[in-house]
Parts: sequence; C-alpha cells; structure tokens
Amino acid sequence: MQRVSSNGTAGNDAVAPVPLDPATVYRRNGARPWPSARPRVIIVGAGFGGLSAARVLGDKDVDVLVIDRNNYHGFWPLLYQVATAGLEPESVAHPVRAIVRQYSNVSFMMAEVLRVDFAQQVVITAAAALPYDYLILAAGSANNYFGNETLAAHTYGLKDLDDAELLRNAVLANFEYAVSEANQARRRRLKTLVVVGGGPTGVELAGAFVELIKHVLVHDYPMLDMSEARVVLAEAGDTVLATFPTTLQQEAIRRLQAIGVEVRLRSPVAAVENGLVTFGDGSQIEAGVVVWAAGVRAAALADRLGVSQARSGRIPVQPALNLADHPEVFVIGDMAYLESPPRRGQPRAPYPMVAPVAVQMAERAAHNILARIRRKPMKPFRYFDKGNMATIGRRVAVIDAFGIRLSGYLAWAGWLVVHLMLLVGFRNRIVVFLNWAYSYFTYDRGLRLITGAKPPPPGSPVQAAAPTAEARQL
Repeated sequence: MQRVSSNGTAGNDAVAPVPLDPATVYRRNGARPWPSARPRVIIVGAGFGGLSAARVLGDKDVDVLVIDRNNYHGFWPLLYQVATAGLEPESVAHPVRAIVRQYSNVSFMMAEVLRVDFAQQVVITAAAALPYDYLILAAGSANNYFGNETLAAHTYGLKDLDDAELLRNAVLANFEYAVSEANQARRRRLKTLVVVGGGPTGVELAGAFVELIKHVLVHDYPMLDMSEARVVLAEAGDTVLATFPTTLQQEAIRRLQAIGVEVRLRSPVAAVENGLVTFGDGSQIEAGVVVWAAGVRAAALADRLGVSQARSGRIPVQPALNLADHPEVFVIGDMAYLESPPRRGQPRAPYPMVAPVAVQMAERAAHNILARIRRKPMKPFRYFDKGNMATIGRRVAVIDAFGIRLSGYLAWAGWLVVHLMLLVGFRNRIVVFLNWAYSYFTYDRGLRLITGAKPPPPGSPVQAAAPTAEARQL
C-alpha cells in the first residue's frame, strides 16, 4: 500500500488517506455536490488571489471549491485602521459565501488545509480528503521573523482581524494601566509604541498611532502627560517605503517626523523581550507595545507541501504559474516565487508580495486552467505595475502611479477613493466612508473598545494572550 509522510509526499510514515466521494462530503457540509462530468478545481485561500481566480472561473464549464480557514474575505490594506480604533473589524471583511453565491458553479468550504497529496491529486483538510483535477494554492503569507522565535513571542503582528483586535486592545489597555501606574519610568514605557519595519504597513501604522494619541487619547486621559508618549518607527534599511522613488521616500520621512513619529533608520532589531527592544548597535528602548511589520514569508502551508522552496519560503513556479513536476497545480500570490524579466538594465527579481501581483497572477492562472481544459497553449504571467500608494496621516499620503508622483492632500484624497472603491461590499463602503467622515470632522474615533480576552499585563509574552498569526495559517 502506498504511504505518505506527514508533509504529503511519498514515504513510510502513514497510510495514504482514501479520497472521499465529493458528493458525500458536500452534502455533509451543506454545499452543492460536484458533478463528476466537469473538471474539479480547488482554490486554497479566499484572499485577493483566491477570489480573483474564482471570479474568472465563475459560470465556466468547471466546478470550483474555495477553501479557507475563515468564512470571510478581509480587505487587509485597511487592517491597520482596525488596530488603531479607526474602523470596526466587520467593515473591512465580507462573507465569502456572499461573494461566490452569484456563480452557480462555485462553492465554499471553511476548513484548514493540512497538506496536499500531489500523487493522488487530493487536498487533505482536517475534515475530509478532496480530489481535484486542478489546484490553485493561494494561501497568502505570514509574518517573517527570520528564525528569531523570541520576536514572534514578544511582538504583535498584523495579518488578520484577530491580530488587529489584539493590537488595539493592547494599546488601549496600556493607557488604562498608565492611569494607575505610580512609577514614572513604567508609565512612560506604557505610553511608548515601537513599530518595526518601514514599509507601507509600518508607515501607515506609525502615522495612525500618533494621530490616535494626539487627537483622541489626549482627551480621554487628561490625567496623563501625553508629551511623554512616543511612537518609534524602526527600519533596518537606509529609508522607508523602499519601493517608492527617492523623492517620495524623503517626503514620507519628513511628514512622519512632522506629525511626531520618531524615525530610526539603519536600526535593525536584534531582540525584543518583555517590552525591551534591542537594536543592532546595542541601543535599547522600553516599549509597552512592539509591532512587527518587518517582512512576510509564504504561509505555513508551503512548508507542508514537500516541494522545493525559495527565499521566504515561496514555491518556485513555471512562467505559466504551475509547478514543473505537477502541471495541474498552480501557485499564486505571496506563495509563488517567480522572477520578473530584466528591464532597463535592472537584474531579475522576484515579484513583490503585494495584492496587485496576487490578483493578476490569479487571473492568469485561472485562464491557463481553462486553456489546458480546452487543449490550448497556456500563456506566461506578465505583471502590469499600476504603482504604489501609502497614507502617512491626516491629509497626507504619497502616490507613485502611471508615472505620476504625488504627495500631500491630493495624494491622500486619491488614496481614499481607491481604497473605498476596492473594498468588497456596498455596506462596507458606506460604513467606512461614514467612519472616515466622522473622524475627519470631529478628530474622534468611536471604536476605542477593549473587547474579548483582556490583554496580558505589560511585559508578558504576546503568545500568552493569543496564538501568533503563524499558528492560525492555512
């Protein structure tokens, strides 16, 4: 009898799972049975890439099953606003079933994917083994701690709604703790936030935290000296927003410093333990909250597939986005490693781990699956870069798109419009717009709630309060 190892590859560790009848599995889960006459496509992940592929395959002559560990699709570009009390969690998420129900051939299953048996063409979840004809792996990414597990235990990530609420709770709770803290040094620590990583997420978080403190918390806590509150943005490189033009990088730094963010460049973090941040040069900062936004890697599922992996755990793919040894399997988005063609004398480099790449990869992979079914040649992936944008704070953003470089109010207005239009769900657009309008005119944020499990006492490992993002990956 064939055996598979724990990562789904051939071995001698465990008996190979027997694929279940998909019609039986679907009836048990309340979904439509798969007609056996049509090709079966499984999409792992309901993020930007997974749902974009489902839309292309929708109402085509295939049967599609989308699998995700959550029953919602999150609009993560606005996740930092949940963490900084600007938006409610429900306004940046939308039920997956509400998105796919418009397609008669697309179903959804909430499940955790454990591994994939490529030889038998079976996706193995905690509940069932599901056979496929074609597979799209779009499980996204996780925080990259570069092998330093203490960073995972003592910092806050920002990869999903749980992370955002945990971070918001911790920041607000620290100011509550500061009210009753008699020791001045400990009180200053509770009012200090360190954001590690100068990419768009780090820049947007740092700016939003400063505005939360200066415009809102200063009125909530008149008994606290807010001149002691600090927001530090630490970046290991020479600048922030490394993918932006130099002029916009400099403008972003100037604007961040103008609103009160302490920008530390060439400051790699060597260790974080119980709120003490140690930098590569030996200097230290005591902080009540440390946020890790210094890099991402492929989701943990990539480590369990038994295939070769490149930098950041990503899986090398062919130009058509499928695996060389398993041409029916496509990998897209943050999980895929594919180098862009050289241009203008620049060396080849892997495509960035950003949503626009995932969306365009998803569309190409879905079209290539349809091409294979119709016995037509597949086309290689080509990325069309539409540009970058990041918001720094109130009425300030930077945009580099279609050869146009903007900063300030016009860039901020453009950022608002683009993100509002890309948000899934009409209700979400209305709620987000009203929240933004309320905050703009009142300088207030009405979502300053400490909900769920109470944050850990200052200095306790983050893992004592909740699992890390990696522990919750597909």
